Amino acid sequence: MEPTTGIGSTTVNTGANNSATTTDNDLGPNAFLQLLTTEMQNQDPDNPQDATESVTQLAQMSELQYQQQLTSDFSSFQSNFSVLQAASLIGQAATVDTATSSSSSSSSTVTGIVSTIDVENGTPYFTMTNSSGQTITDSSGNPLLFSTSQIVGIGSASAVTGASTGQ
Repeated sequence: MEPTTGIGSTTVNTGANNSATTTDNDLGPNAFLQLLTTEMQNQDPDNPQDATESVTQLAQMSELQYQQQLTSDFSSFQSNFSVLQAASLIGQAATVDTATSSSSSSSSTVTGIVSTIDVENGTPYFTMTNSSGQTITDSSGNPLLFSTSQIVGIGSASAVTGASTGQ
């Protein structure tokens, strides 16, 4: 019996009437060990598998798991750092570029006081108030959400007098 693999699922034949199937696209550690065990059970006794090859495969699997965990942890760190960085802007005056595309030659800006931070899919966005203390909104009356990448200037809260709403 040879192990079979297909796209989207892995079936491991482990002996008489005993098979395990996983439906995800990743070959996890348990499936890897089952494949390795099946491979060793079904190897030709006259031509056994090299023991160092098995150890190499286990080391590669361990390294891959470590890299995946490191990538996940770093993404989480980046998201948390961005939120903390944005939160430190609350109460600060900020000027943001409101141009809708980077190819636009004319640039319009809005200056206000950062008042709230909203996090969407791990990315922080903030709202601002104008010099009257009113939330800066779009033409429909919805609060404008700004990305930290739109910031072109940061100053003290007392610097906002007659803030532009860009409308």
